[in-house]
Amino acid sequence: MDTAAPKASVMRAPQPSAEKERVRVRIAPSPTGPLHVGTARTALFNWLFARQHGGTFVLRIEDTDRERSKKEYEDAIFEGLSWLGLDWDEGPSPDGGPDRGSHGPYRQTERTAIYRRYLEDLLERGEAYYCYCTKEDLEAQRQAMLDAGLPPRYGGHCRSLAAPPPGKKPQVIRFRIPEVTVEFTDMIHGKASFDAGLLGDQVIAKDLDTPLYNFAVVVDDALMEITHVIRGDDHFSNTPKQILVQRALGFPTPHYAHLPLILNPDRSKMSKRFSDVALANYRDRGYLPDAIVNFLSLLGWHPKEDHEVFDRAFAVEHFDIGRVQQAGAVFNEEKLDWLNREHMKRMPLAELASAASPFFAKAGIDTSGGGSPPDGGQDGTLLMRAAALQLSRAKTLAEIAESSRFLFDLPAYDPNLLVWKGNSVRHATASLTDAAAALRASAPGDFASRDALLQVLTPLIDARGRGAVLWPLRVALSGQAASPDPMEIMQVIGKEESLARIERALRGLASSSA
Repeated sequence: MDTAAPKASVMRAPQPSAEKERVRVRIAPSPTGPLHVGTARTALFNWLFARQHGGTFVLRIEDTDRERSKKEYEDAIFEGLSWLGLDWDEGPSPDGGPDRGSHGPYRQTERTAIYRRYLEDLLERGEAYYCYCTKEDLEAQRQAMLDAGLPPRYGGHCRSLAAPPPGKKPQVIRFRIPEVTVEFTDMIHGKASFDAGLLGDQVIAKDLDTPLYNFAVVVDDALMEITHVIRGDDHFSNTPKQILVQRALGFPTPHYAHLPLILNPDRSKMSKRFSDVALANYRDRGYLPDAIVNFLSLLGWHPKEDHEVFDRAFAVEHFDIGRVQQAGAVFNEEKLDWLNREHMKRMPLAELASAASPFFAKAGIDTSGGGSPPDGGQDGTLLMRAAALQLSRAKTLAEIAESSRFLFDLPAYDPNLLVWKGNSVRHATASLTDAAAALRASAPGDFASRDALLQVLTPLIDARGRGAVLWPLRVALSGQAASPDPMEIMQVIGKEESLARIERALRGLASSSA
């Protein structure tokens, strides 16, 4: 039964030191849907904290929701974390092999006997009890509290039963919440105080073989010796409940840090209305894992130094959980686009071309043809030269591929597109004929340099006008109304292919005027 969330009083407090203790953190996603970017951000902050302190990063799959948990979503968790480079130290292997490390298993569905033992212990000591209230009973109790002007919570109907009610079966197992004040120091929000009396006795299991989140997570964190629980703000109200269960079971209380929620641009909770929430969507759209890690790092945290673009090593060295903000972090896709372009610019050209290659294949672009290397020109394959050409324009690997399509396969186009405004087919034909003659007579190394190609065409531009020369030339080379500078295109596709495309344009003009 849902209860009203308790109010917490918070103030900023210094970060507890982790330098003299062994650090063990965990990420515990549920395989009930695609890996969310919010979960990926939480995993990243845990990973950074563990790597900074020489600690252990544990992966645990919380799959107790058997109806919604699916293997495909579990696989997506492994693939997503591996793609981001967030290697875990303990937990299931992404290739289905043996578990890493000496601890485990790490799927909750494989730990039922462990949870049962602790549930039986609580029941035996009277710290928990069976509740026989049906859904109808609970709704009637809830409505009575609302009518009385009270916040709805479980009223404790089954708390003191000496024997099961005749004809009724247990519905759930409840934890007996003591009327105490629960206080803890959050590493981000500071000191927090909760009145546990407002909670009502919490459901911790449906039965002995079906534990619920706030119970299973306590047992898992304790037995896996988790020292720091770093998770989203949406779990803040769960913390006092879990601390009370920890106390009842004699478990230590870890350090807690609750990360700010990720928000849409309108500052609402992140949803599909503004953003893709699945990490895989950003991978499939051609964002680099390094850029995603950089971007997610800045969702709620910023280094002391004025750095916007950085790699994992920098993040590990400079990450300080005490600098994580309390307010929500806005997911700004324009910032992500900028960061992705910056990371693409910093990649060796061969690596960039290799990363972009699958996106060319996905777009159906055959990268094996499309032009010979320019005379004395740029090193590398046509794919590498195409990627370099699009770097200043494309935001993602997918955009590099799509924007480069014309370099490999000149599209069909209307010959009238070759005609500069105010000119005629005759003017376009004369301009392209003269441009072809000048380019054909150019020096061997001219196609290696934009400036050299411009110098070859300058006399013609001076005589006929810039637009009258460069517009039909650019269309002839790209087949498009909007494309890169013609000199840049010729650098990429080379002399032979450039002249071939100009000749094709001239044939088109001849046909259109016939």
